[in-house]
Amino acid sequence: MLYFLPEVRFSDFLTLIRFLNMTTLVKIHRKGQMTLPSRFRAALGVADGSIVELTLKQGKAILTPKLVIDRSHFPTADNDYTPAQRRAIDRGIAQSEKEYDQGRGFGPFDTHEEFIASLHKQAAKLRTKKTNRPGR
Repeated sequence: MLYFLPEVRFSDFLTLIRFLNMTTLVKIHRKGQMTLPSRFRAALGVADGSIVELTLKQGKAILTPKLVIDRSHFPTADNDYTPAQRRAIDRGIAQSEKEYDQGRGFGPFDTHEEFIASLHKQAAKLRTKKTNRPGR
């Protein structure tokens, strides 16, 4: 197997080391506000409006950038179905949960090979299952 790595220059390494080990003094202003120097903001990957977590460990303050997702902007299916369609969907979900609680579910699987083997086993059962249909 071949792996292609990007060319890494010594100057890139020095830049990384500089970002990993930075120290500066900042002044605390009114209401506890301080200005985070631009090189720290760049190293942390934060900008105006970013959310950071402030942790106090053994007398040291630690800033950790956090990603906050506003779920109100995610699409929902609430208005995509008629009330009758929504009831049918809810019945199907309830039936599925009932069957799962009765142990009629499959998995969890440790590997994708186990999952595929389970699918083949279930397909074989369906192929050999006899139906009560009259002959044609």
